[in-house]
Amino acid sequence: MGEALLGIDIGTSACKALLIGRDGGVIAADTAAYPFDQPRPGWTEQDPALWVEGARKAVAGALAAAPGTTVLAVGLSGQMHGLTPLDGERKVLRKAILWNDQRNGAECEEITQAAGGLEALLAATGNRMLVGYTGGKILWMKRHEPDLFARLRHVLNPKDYLRLVLTGEIATEVSDASGTGLFDTRRRRWATGLIETLGIDPAILPPCHESHVVSGRVSHSGAELFGLPAGTPVVGGGGDSVIQTIGSGVIAPGELQTTIGTAGILAAALDAPIDSGDGRIQVFCNVSPATWHAMGVSLNAGGAMSWFREVLRGWGNEAFDFEEIVARAETAPPGARGLLFLPYLNGERCPHPDPAARGALVGLTARHGAGDLARAVMEGVVHAFYDMHGLMRAMGIPGHLVKASGGGARSLLWRQMQADLFGCDVVTCEGAAEGAAFGAALVAGVGAGVWPDATAAAATLRELARETPDPGATAIYRRAHDIYQALYPALHDSLAALGHPDLDP
Repeated sequence: MGEALLGIDIGTSACKALLIGRDGGVIAADTAAYPFDQPRPGWTEQDPALWVEGARKAVAGALAAAPGTTVLAVGLSGQMHGLTPLDGERKVLRKAILWNDQRNGAECEEITQAAGGLEALLAATGNRMLVGYTGGKILWMKRHEPDLFARLRHVLNPKDYLRLVLTGEIATEVSDASGTGLFDTRRRRWATGLIETLGIDPAILPPCHESHVVSGRVSHSGAELFGLPAGTPVVGGGGDSVIQTIGSGVIAPGELQTTIGTAGILAAALDAPIDSGDGRIQVFCNVSPATWHAMGVSLNAGGAMSWFREVLRGWGNEAFDFEEIVARAETAPPGARGLLFLPYLNGERCPHPDPAARGALVGLTARHGAGDLARAVMEGVVHAFYDMHGLMRAMGIPGHLVKASGGGARSLLWRQMQADLFGCDVVTCEGAAEGAAFGAALVAGVGAGVWPDATAAAATLRELARETPDPGATAIYRRAHDIYQALYPALHDSLAALGHPDLDP
C-alpha cells in the first residue's frame, strides 16, 4: 500500500484528478469531461453540479488505477474568476458565470470609476478590473438579477465550491482571491474599502488563507461522494493559472512559464509585489507565502487550435485532429510564408483588454495551403505570448528560460516555436503537461508536511526535454513579430465595426 497526494482541477471543459507520490512522480490520473453553456454571444455559464460529478468520476478513476493507495492530503485547483453564487442555505442560485464570459464590461468600468480611476484601483488591488474577473460579475448580478442578488450570501470560485462539497467549509486562498479583482494583492487580504464602496457586503466573500494551509477536512458526506476517508486534509490549493507555475518548476525570478490550454498564459515568479504599470499584466499572490506571480492571459490558445480543427471538420475533413494539424504545420517554413494569425477569437484580455477584439488571418495569397494556415494558427499563439512578454520586460521582469506546460507542451513544434521567438531554451518537466492538477498535488504535499515549502516540492520535478533556439528562425520570427504587433492597433476600428449587429446579428 503506497501513499499519495491527490490534486483535483476543475477545468472549463473537464475535471482532472491526479495522484503523485512522495517523490513527485505521477502514479495515476483520470479525466471526466463536461459541457458549458453559451446562452448568448459572449456569455459563458456552467452548472456547478457538473464540477461535482466530474470530480467524483475523475477521483474514482484515479483511485481505481492505484488500488490500495492512501491519500495523505487533497489539493484543489480550478478555472479562476468564475462567479458561483450561493444563498443562505449554501444552495446555488444560478449557473456559474465563467472566466471567459464577456457580459460585464460596463460594470468593470463602473468599478474603476467608483475606485477613483485606474490609478486608484491599481493602488487598492494591484490590478485592473478586467471583464473576466469575479468582481464585475457580482455587480452585473446586482444590476441585472436583483431578485437573485437579494438572496446572495456567499460568492465562491469554482474550486472553492468543490471544497464546500468535499468538506462543508467555505474558504478560499490568496491566488484565487487575487483573481476576483477585489483583493489587495500587496497586503494579501480583501480590499474591504473598495468592496464597501461598490455597495457589496464583504461578508459574502469567503475567509482567505495561504494556499498550503489546511482549510478543511473531508466530511462524512464528502467521503461517501468521493470515496476518500473522512478527515483527510484539504489544503487551500490555487487558481489554475497560478498553481501551474509550481507544477512546471517555475519558482525563481527570471524563469518564465507558458501554458497552452484553452487559454494561453505567460507567467513569472516574483519575490516581491511590483507595480503592474497600466495593469495589463496581472500581479497576483503566489501559492507560497511572501511570493507573487505576474501573468498575462490570452483568451485564445489551444482554443484557437480547436476552432481551426472544427472548421476543417466542417468542410468534411473528419480525420483532422490535433496531431494531423501539427503534421501539416510542419510542412510549412517558419513564418508560414508571410502569413500571420491574430488569435482574438473570443475577444482578448492581454495585451489588449478588448472584449470586442476579433481574429484575423493577414497576408493570405494563392500560394498558401493548409500547412501554412495550420502553422500560422500555431505561430499566432506564440506571438501572443511574446507580445505579453514585451509588457513584462517593461516592468523589469527578465526571462532567460521558458518552461512549457499544459496540453500544448506535448507538441515539439509548439515548444520549438517558443524557443525560436523568445530566443532562449524551452524546457518541459515531468508532470508539467498534467496542468494545474499536478501543481495542486504538490501544494497538498506542502500542506501535509511531505515537503517543507514550494521550492522543495518543485525541486522534485525532472527535466524531460529541452529545445534550443535556431538563430535563423529567431530572425524570421522577430521580423514577423514587429508586423504582428502593429496589426491590432491598425485594425482595431475595423474589427470593432464588424461586430455591429447589422453585420453580426
